[in-house]
Amino acid sequence: MSTDVSTRAGSTQTMTIAKGINSGLRAAMENDPKVLLMGEDIGKLGGVFRVTEGLQKDFGEDRVIDTPLAEAGIVGTAIGLALRGYRPVVEIQFDGFVYPAFDHIISQVAKMRARSLGTVALPIVIRIPVGGGIGAVEHHSESNEAYFTHTAGLKVVCCANPEDAYWMMQQAVETDDPVIFYEPKRRYWDKGEVDTSAAPRDLFESRVVKEGSDLTLLAYGPMVKTCLQAAQVAEEEGTSLEVIDLRTLSPLDLPTITDSVRRTGRVVVVHEAPTFGGLGGEIAARLTEDCFFHLEAPVLRVGGYNVPYPPSRVEEDFLPDLDRVLDAVDRSLKY
Repeated sequence: MSTDVSTRAGSTQTMTIAKGINSGLRAAMENDPKVLLMGEDIGKLGGVFRVTEGLQKDFGEDRVIDTPLAEAGIVGTAIGLALRGYRPVVEIQFDGFVYPAFDHIISQVAKMRARSLGTVALPIVIRIPVGGGIGAVEHHSESNEAYFTHTAGLKVVCCANPEDAYWMMQQAVETDDPVIFYEPKRRYWDKGEVDTSAAPRDLFESRVVKEGSDLTLLAYGPMVKTCLQAAQVAEEEGTSLEVIDLRTLSPLDLPTITDSVRRTGRVVVVHEAPTFGGLGGEIAARLTEDCFFHLEAPVLRVGGYNVPYPPSRVEEDFLPDLDRVLDAVDRSLKY
């Protein structure tokens, strides 16, 4: 994987999403000696996706720690470190590997601030590469965000471009509450410009990435690029789609979302996770409550099917694609 960073005018650089995360972690570690990285193969190897490449070499084995293959142990150790004043950033190597640590995250990480009446914080960032599209088997291509957005006490965010990867990672590390940080693994090599001196957008704020007037597409992570492609095709056919990158999944930035939907009157929510019990259902319910008299059509959802993640030879049939998004747009416009 290429991790080169080519400098443009001033402080603007072209990076991949992977390099944006790497650079964000580097900046966080330079700014605070209490920031530690932990995970399987993140040190000498630089992680299976090379996201942490070079960090152990520059910061040492005491701050970039190769752990055993034990997710419960990794998160449990992070809890202890956070209680001692550190800011641990742990990597879950693949999304489906998080489940052995699930009890720690749900029962301890998410609950400690409330349990201690606000006197104890756990500033832990749990990095999770998310989603499919890389030809991997089950447990390597999960979209499990609904488990964590359903859990009070956790912040859940997802980057979709290199600039957000760079800034959101630093902001997550600085947050005193625990943050689940999703990284769209099939987009790791997508490139974009990053202004390393500009003031970043608030971590818990969504972003309108394309303005439109006929319908709002809501997406996050890997589906943002798909929705932008759909908006381009629709525009060629005379339909104006607004695309919003949610960025923050918990808390949701409802003002940005509802403002758009009240203007367009139609909305399609797109995510890789199965639609049954997915985050899209919560968004649809909130929009129905808050925007009922502005809606010209039901809130529609596009997502994966309610089946275990399929073998790689058919995963493209499982994942939402351009045609499925445009089909939902057409259905909404027919009301």
